[in-house]
Amino acid sequence: MRLLPSIALLCLTTSAFAASTLSGVVTNKTTNKPSPGDEVTLIRLQQGMQEAAHTKTDAKGQFKLDVADDGVHLVRVTHDKANYFRPVQPGADSVEVEVYNAAAKVEGVTGEADVLRIQSDPGGSGLRIVENFFVKNDSTPPRTQFSDRPFEFYLPAGAVVQGSAALGPGGMPVQAAPVPLGDTPNHYAFVFPVRPGETRFQITYSLPYSGSFQFSPRPTLPTDTVAIMMPKSMSFKGGTPNPYTAVTEETEAQTYVARNVQPSQPLEFTISGTGQLPRDTAAATPGANGGAAEPGSAAANAAQSGNTTATDTRPGGGLGVPVDPEGTNDPWAKYKWWILGGLALLLAGGAGVMLKGSSNTPAAPTTPQQPAYVPPAAAPTTGGSLLAALKEELFALETDHVQGRLTDTQYGEQKAALEVVLKRALTRTEAA
Repeated sequence: MRLLPSIALLCLTTSAFAASTLSGVVTNKTTNKPSPGDEVTLIRLQQGMQEAAHTKTDAKGQFKLDVADDGVHLVRVTHDKANYFRPVQPGADSVEVEVYNAAAKVEGVTGEADVLRIQSDPGGSGLRIVENFFVKNDSTPPRTQFSDRPFEFYLPAGAVVQGSAALGPGGMPVQAAPVPLGDTPNHYAFVFPVRPGETRFQITYSLPYSGSFQFSPRPTLPTDTVAIMMPKSMSFKGGTPNPYTAVTEETEAQTYVARNVQPSQPLEFTISGTGQLPRDTAAATPGANGGAAEPGSAAANAAQSGNTTATDTRPGGGLGVPVDPEGTNDPWAKYKWWILGGLALLLAGGAGVMLKGSSNTPAAPTTPQQPAYVPPAAAPTTGGSLLAALKEELFALETDHVQGRLTDTQYGEQKAALEVVLKRALTRTEAA
């Protein structure tokens, strides 16, 4: 008789963790038809990254996967060698994934902006540069540009890469290592799919410096805006002819902008002197999709009304959120926000863990592969302020670790604590 309660409890426990089925459909947005034959992988996001199940889409683009636990998962669909991701929250029984046909070169891919944030190190013997590339894919019909070199770029001679990241449309930053192309010492490629919409690449590098340095930007695509931001204590001199126009809106920095730039256009400029750009509360406040809030948005304005201490450690630093309640038509406003904040190597993601699939690690440029993915956090309609605050703390934690303000031990302890709280918040929000 005593066995009955134990058996009942065992049955309840077993049923609580019973496997469920996740149904999904993959749509090819290039053809607006179901996408058959695509590889589908279910990835478990608890205690590391584990590929839990595999299948392929049928003739109707449909698939089914067995889910062995009720944790947060990620569905990865591979189409034309490019990966597409969709998070699956606990309890979800269906998911939809959109993919695109891919080609090495796609008509309609152009550069929106190339923005550089330049400052000297405190000792004045080196330069620190954060460069952001904004790439726009307006292909018709929509297609993904992907190959062994989907986005190429050049760095100045002597540049030492210190960090890099990429952000696809509607996603979160991922760790994306630039691949040297070998034809010249300064020619690189990001092996990251340029999907329809806007893709952002960030690279941080240092340069040796003896008080003066000449830059020669070489955009590989027609680019709407090339912009340089630097401390006011440093001097800027454009080449001949000088394509740059001064922007004088900032009080503690100077900005120079060249518009409608072609790849063959001379863009030389020389900087001299020393100085650092200040940090402020106008860091990259997460927007609805996990990226930075747009200027003048509620999230950006909320950042302005918060703490204004100079010791704020939120990602990117920044010099102040450019508020524009009238909705300016100046295209520079958008990129100014990103040169202020940037991606800041926001590698924390929803759970602070990066996915490294079997086909996701960049190697030799001869094999198209993709970088580690950071799953986006949920964007619930309730409890959004709490989740935004937790994500922001994770971002700040990653930034402090990258910049050496935290030891590995401190970083590990604080990150583990934040992940636990974030997980609980996500679970409670889903339940609500």
